[in-house]
Amino acid sequence: MNIQRTIKHLMTGHLALRAAFPAHAMHAIERAIRETEAEHGGQVRFAVEPSLSFIALCRNQGARARAIDAFSTLRVWDTECNNGVLIYLLLADRNVEIIADRGVCSTLDKTGWEKICLEMESAFRLGQFETGVIKGVHAIADHMRQHFPKNHIAVNELPDEPIVL
Repeated sequence: MNIQRTIKHLMTGHLALRAAFPAHAMHAIERAIRETEAEHGGQVRFAVEPSLSFIALCRNQGARARAIDAFSTLRVWDTECNNGVLIYLLLADRNVEIIADRGVCSTLDKTGWEKICLEMESAFRLGQFETGVIKGVHAIADHMRQHFPKNHIAVNELPDEPIVL
């Protein structure tokens, strides 16, 4: 267990989350997801978690493992066309993970997803959380428009509003 990481997680709570993502930022992210989903046939969710529990830290759980858990819990995998994408942010670590369902993950290699994450993390280091997430949503939308064009009978299967875990 990393003591510095543990202290950072214990110090990062809902106050830090609200400072990084005030209500207007969460609404802007929701609007970006809704507007970009109108242009493609994919489903995007954004989840942010202030910090991990002490038990998760003792187990040395990372953002990737937690993102996979959230992908399942939020049922992002449960779309008709297997076209769900989760953007997960572990705020205490400033670590972004993108988990894509099997219908999407084969359309962009690991390097492409990592590039989007790195661009978001760069904005976060500057304290630009809203901007970083919205850039990520737009980067995913650019990709989805190529591989999942909008189908006029498509239904919005997942909620657009960001979720705090």
